[in-house]
Amino acid sequence: MNSHVARAADADLFAEPMPPLRLYFSLQGRLSRRDFWLHGVLALIGLALLGHALLGIARVPAHQAETVLNLLLLWPAMAVQVKRWHDRDKSGWWVLLNLVPVFGTLWALIDNGFLPGTAGANRFGEDPLAATRWV
Repeated sequence: MNSHVARAADADLFAEPMPPLRLYFSLQGRLSRRDFWLHGVLALIGLALLGHALLGIARVPAHQAETVLNLLLLWPAMAVQVKRWHDRDKSGWWVLLNLVPVFGTLWALIDNGFLPGTAGANRFGEDPLAATRWV
């Protein structure tokens, strides 16, 4: 493999999909599966673990810490998932599927985490992979 191609591939792995404020607080746009896993799952789990550790150090009771962290991370998690539904060319309202116990959460995880988005532009914007596809 060409060293230039290897460096470009490494740089793409950690490239931000969009500015963090837009990623975590806007309901507009599309998000690739890779960015969903990196920024919507791993980053939010990391923030939750860090929050638990810090609130534990502050001696906040575990049930209160859990409530506080769930409330703080609810909107960013929802914003990331709405963008992922948009990439699948579905309305962001599909995020409400998470309200269905077990089945809804599992369906949302499979649909958002494992199924590819719409190739090319759709009604929610440009393909988030268009800039990274090799010609």
